[in-house]
Amino acid sequence: MGLFTKDIETFDDLFVHTLKDIYYAENQIAKNLPDMISKASDAQLKQGLEAHLKETKNQIGRLEQVFKLHGVKVEGVDCPAIDGILEEASEVAGEVSDKQVLDAALIAAAQAVEHYEITRYGTLIAWAKQLGRDDCANLLEQNLKEEKAADEKLSKLALSGVNRKAA
Repeated sequence: MGLFTKDIETFDDLFVHTLKDIYYAENQIAKNLPDMISKASDAQLKQGLEAHLKETKNQIGRLEQVFKLHGVKVEGVDCPAIDGILEEASEVAGEVSDKQVLDAALIAAAQAVEHYEITRYGTLIAWAKQLGRDDCANLLEQNLKEEKAADEKLSKLALSGVNRKAA
C-alpha cells in the first residue's frame, strides 16, 4: 500500500495511515536496536542505545494508546523509508572493521532513524490537533520529545569524542 492509495480519502484516513507507518517503524527499530547495541564498542554509545530501546518500547505503547483513543485497530503498514534506513545502517555496519569508525557509523545511522521519527511525529501532532484530537497529540508529543532528546544525545556523543577517535 503506497502513501496515496484508494483507502486514503479523508484527512482522518491520512492521519491513521501515517500513525500505522510510525507504528511499523518503531517496531522495526525495536527489532534492530539490539544488533546496533551489540556492535557498539563505545560504552556511552552502548548505554545510550540500550536506554533508547527502552524508550522505543514505551513509545510503541503510547502509539497503541493513540490508536485506541482514535478508535482504530492497532496495526502497522509497511514503511519503505524506515526499512531503507535500517537496511543501509546494517550494510554500512557490516562493512566497517575498525571499532571506532563503526561507532561513528552507528551514531550516523541512529541519527538518520531519529530524524525520520522526528518528521513523522511532528506531522502527526499537527494533524491530530487539526482533527481536534489533543489527547492523541499529547501522547505523540511525549514521543517527539524523547526522539529529539535522543538525537541531541547522539550529537553530543559524536562531538565529544567518538568522531575524533574514528578520525
